[in-house]
Amino acid sequence: MKRAATSWMIVAAAVFCALPMARAARVGERAPDFSVADTNGKVEKLSDYAGKFVVLEWSNRGCPYTQKHYSGNMQRLQREWTQRGVIWLTVISSAPGKQGYVTAADENSWLKQINAAPTAALLDPMGTLGHLYDAKTTPQMFIINPQGTLVYDGAIDDKPTTDRADIGRAKNYLSQALEEGMAGKAVSIPTSRPYGCSVKYPGSWF
Repeated sequence: MKRAATSWMIVAAAVFCALPMARAARVGERAPDFSVADTNGKVEKLSDYAGKFVVLEWSNRGCPYTQKHYSGNMQRLQREWTQRGVIWLTVISSAPGKQGYVTAADENSWLKQINAAPTAALLDPMGTLGHLYDAKTTPQMFIINPQGTLVYDGAIDDKPTTDRADIGRAKNYLSQALEEGMAGKAVSIPTSRPYGCSVKYPGSWF
């Protein structure tokens, strides 16, 4: 058992050290494709959604910033935008043993309990997808347009607090970017500083 745990730590550390060498996704450039299993066992590929807007939402249900938005705001946004044809992929990059790590069954049960409505929830315990997009916090939002270009990377809104009362008075960067993009306009605020808990990658010390 001890040998297995040590092997896992070595592999995780190796992946953690190696992945940052690859260039992460950048706004204005083609979003890198990926193949990641969701909580229902389906392999989700970005290329399968060519021609659609895609939202990537990094999540950690143990994080108070995530909890703030899952008090109803995130679920509302998921329903609003998926009903308008947007693909919404929730991504969980927490490593085993760290805050926010879940099994597929755990996540499916929780999504049902809180009445969430993403298109799918992706499990990324090795952090491969997280590093590919340089996800730093939970929540952190990315938008990919129908042409496959990354057009937004950053915070969900402009109120970096855990206070749920701030949701109603915040400027929602995600919705603004989607409204502009769907209207054929350039996204006026393509990047913002993400806020929340750090993504709990393998090998991280926090």
